[in-house]
Amino acid sequence: MKRRSGILFVLSAPSGAGKTTLCRRLLRGDPALEFSVSHTTRPRRPGERHGRDYWFIGAPEFARRRRRGEFVEWAVVNGITYGTSSRMLRRAAGRGRDLILDVDTQGAASIRRRFPDAVLISILPPGPEALRRRLVGRGTEAAAMLARRLRLARREVGRAGRYDYIVVNDRLNDAFRDLRAIIAAERCRLRRPRRDVEAIRRAFRAARWGRAAGRGRAAGRRR
Repeated sequence: MKRRSGILFVLSAPSGAGKTTLCRRLLRGDPALEFSVSHTTRPRRPGERHGRDYWFIGAPEFARRRRRGEFVEWAVVNGITYGTSSRMLRRAAGRGRDLILDVDTQGAASIRRRFPDAVLISILPPGPEALRRRLVGRGTEAAAMLARRLRLARREVGRAGRYDYIVVNDRLNDAFRDLRAIIAAERCRLRRPRRDVEAIRRAFRAARWGRAAGRGRAAGRRR
């Protein structure tokens, strides 16, 4: 029996919506999920590991790979370039591994064009004031950066209708429950494991139980 292809779960959210926390909880609680590790041109920070946190490569190498079309999506954030390898996604899907991808709305659209079966999930805060309080509560946002993040959030929320699912993170436990339910439902969709189902159907059509099996079933019914 052939294994099913892995599913790409693409998560997008405004900064402060709780996406990173939700991703970490999903990965801790579901050993069948893997996190898609991005390539980046930024220097490695203390404690970070190549291939676990990011694939760290130089800007010239990133540019060469981008020109060759190796990235399904890429973006420049504060002068640092990030990208998702198309080959790595296909390899994981071929191994039957389900992946979590953490990208913005533009990156999600690029992934959907290359991988039409990807599942797009938008994580939203319950409202603009709640998001502002969360960002202020971090204690790390200067006024100019806070204003920029809120402007970006308006754009991200405006594009949420393009996603397959929307999860509102008002209460973290409720949002986590909803995300797990989405993942479970997508794994059970017929179009995902169709090859497995067809193999089971063929096996039943080819089965030869004979009369003895029929007597066993009848005896079972009497009991």
